[in-house]
Amino acid sequence: MKRSESLIPGNQAGFGRRFFCLLVVFILISTKLSAGVLVAPTVVFMSDKNRTGRINVQNPTDKPIEVTISFGFGLPESDSLGNVKVVIEDSNVVDPRSALDWVRAFPRKVLVPPNGEQVVRLVARPPQNLPEGEYWARIIVRSQQGQTTIPTAGESDGITTTLNMIIKTAIMLKFRNGQMNAELEVTNIQTSRDDKKLRVIVDMANHGNASYLGRISCRVLDADKKQVALAGTDLAVYRNLKRKLEMPYVPGEHLMPFEVEIKITSEGRTDIAREFMVFGNEINRVVYLD
Repeated sequence: MKRSESLIPGNQAGFGRRFFCLLVVFILISTKLSAGVLVAPTVVFMSDKNRTGRINVQNPTDKPIEVTISFGFGLPESDSLGNVKVVIEDSNVVDPRSALDWVRAFPRKVLVPPNGEQVVRLVARPPQNLPEGEYWARIIVRSQQGQTTIPTAGESDGITTTLNMIIKTAIMLKFRNGQMNAELEVTNIQTSRDDKKLRVIVDMANHGNASYLGRISCRVLDADKKQVALAGTDLAVYRNLKRKLEMPYVPGEHLMPFEVEIKITSEGRTDIAREFMVFGNEINRVVYLD
């Protein structure tokens, strides 16, 4: 895709140039959103007993979309502030839990018709004597709706530029070999507050051989046992992870110190069928915030 600044001739300046940049950005965002496909399910589970899987790719637009399937590897990682991100690699992956080298998709490239669907089948061919545990890969769905022509600003009429609109979606693939277990440990809890928010950062370590899937919730009570704030979110811990919970509150309305109740459980996930859950331990912790 061409950089947006290359769309504007160098001798154009002032309000007109800034307006046109905003217009191009708006067109790019609108077109990009319309070029995407819908992919289900959001997590694919395979095992030594069932080495095949499938995803459904749906084209919700009135134009054909070219879809390419590939694989990468990436786990949720967090920084010291509890911000979580996923960085996906598609080569030179040496992680012992990577399934990247032995999963395949059929077909790998297809043209999905307008308002149509395509089933993509997945096959795992793991190496012999694979140790028990869960192995991971990312299914990368790359969709392209063809080329879009956008007029550029200039002194002459009819000047255009051609852009390729490409969207990538990455969903998790989990291959389970043998008996699974998920055992989570909370290694540290940090609490802080400012004039607007309460913050809780929970450090976790997974000692099992499968990812810990569940929910983490936090309830804050004041010294009179009145609820100050409440927050919760889905949780996926593959190895080590810091997770941040932020809750708005109004200073001065509640008596300090605050009691912070933290609960982690593998119950409560609504996006994953129970048959695919590896139910782990439940953790309940209480800390105080002055």
